[in-house]
Amino acid sequence: MTIAHTYLQVVQKRFNNVKEQGDKALAQLEEAQLHWAYNEESNSIAVIVKHVSGNMISRWTDFLTTDGEKSTRNRDDEFMDSLHTKEAMLVAWEKGWQVFLDALASLTESDLQRYVTIRGQQLAVIDAIERQMAHYAQHVGQIIYIAKQVKGSAWQTLSIPKGQSQAFTESMLDKQQR
Repeated sequence: MTIAHTYLQVVQKRFNNVKEQGDKALAQLEEAQLHWAYNEESNSIAVIVKHVSGNMISRWTDFLTTDGEKSTRNRDDEFMDSLHTKEAMLVAWEKGWQVFLDALASLTESDLQRYVTIRGQQLAVIDAIERQMAHYAQHVGQIIYIAKQVKGSAWQTLSIPKGQSQAFTESMLDKQQR
């Protein structure tokens, strides 16, 4: 197995995990909570979802052959809260992730040696992937942080609950020894 093959497997797994974390956070929220923003300069979860979806569709449609900043993209509009229902927001979320994950899954080992263009700037394919990893993970982290704020004590943790790290570690070690 080559390092390129391993890399493609690892990034697909990591991105799927990022999406899963976002899915679990979004599932806990009521429609009104999706539109809450701390202040006028902050983005709501619905706006973040709209932006991430727009970015994914622009960057990953014809990823290897066209500039990642498509002329059809209206980035400024992505920051307008116009996904008025949870259903519409989830449709946008799923559409963006589908375009992205399909494009990522279609990459071959030799594609990792190619270059793509984003806003006229040439980037190695690996650099473009890593750039998006940072971008999407950052925004999913924002979604989770906002969701925790609006849910308060009703929030269901997506990771190891506070005060249970030692027990979790011991459980993982026990599983490995079996």
